[in-house]
Amino acid sequence: MKKLLVPTDFSEQAENALKVAAQLAKKNNSELYVLHTLELPLHLANSSDSNSLPEPIYFIKLAEKNFKELLAKPFMEGIEVQEAYGHNEIYDDIREAVDSNDIDLVIMGSHGVSGFKEMFIGSNTEKVVRTSSKPVLVIKNEHDEFNIDDFVFASDFSEESKGPIQEAINFAKGVDARLHLLYVNTPSGFCTTSEVTAKMDAILDEIEDDNYTLNIYNDNSVEKGILNFAKDTNATLIGMSTHGRKGISHFFNGSISEDLVNHANMPVVTFKI
Repeated sequence: MKKLLVPTDFSEQAENALKVAAQLAKKNNSELYVLHTLELPLHLANSSDSNSLPEPIYFIKLAEKNFKELLAKPFMEGIEVQEAYGHNEIYDDIREAVDSNDIDLVIMGSHGVSGFKEMFIGSNTEKVVRTSSKPVLVIKNEHDEFNIDDFVFASDFSEESKGPIQEAINFAKGVDARLHLLYVNTPSGFCTTSEVTAKMDAILDEIEDDNYTLNIYNDNSVEKGILNFAKDTNATLIGMSTHGRKGISHFFNGSISEDLVNHANMPVVTFKI
């Protein structure tokens, strides 16, 4: 985790994410990039009229003022920050920043959404989780001390999960956490213990690390199983991989990782398959 990116709209949730990023940057001697997407009014964003120039400058100056105040806060002391501005959709700006700066981890704040809003609108954080090519750490609450002792990473232990599992192992090392690899058994997708164990062995035999526990947990749904297992083990971080489905497939099938981002009352980290 040598390069961290924190998108900010200068909200309380974004500041919570920046506090965590600051701690990780100090711990891992990481470079910290902070990105703000300028939300210009539509008539200004689409205008090429030079007479409208003073108003966009106002929004830029306001963002600069907010940046100055944010970076002057005590928790940012001693950290070098690269400031960046975007003017597209937030997930497009994040993708561009990730690619151009070789970012290792995106850290975002979120308060979650539910019901009608979740189904038809979603949240910026959910969209970033769905589209980011790099791991995304979602922070819900304020963490004066971001200490992760137990990290639950759920997987189906398919062949395509090998990369995300390795990334989860590396992430656990970066935050000094004990990793609990988890398979959730559900009535609709039941597998015997021997079948699950064989799947686990086939994937983990090629991974050179043993600082984890292997767990099979039975529940009515994968999401409930992850949350209940995390509660049973007093975990303080949940992780899983995401396919990043888009469009109609996402609407009807949903995504467990995005549901967790919205519903879990603890940090969630996702890794793209």
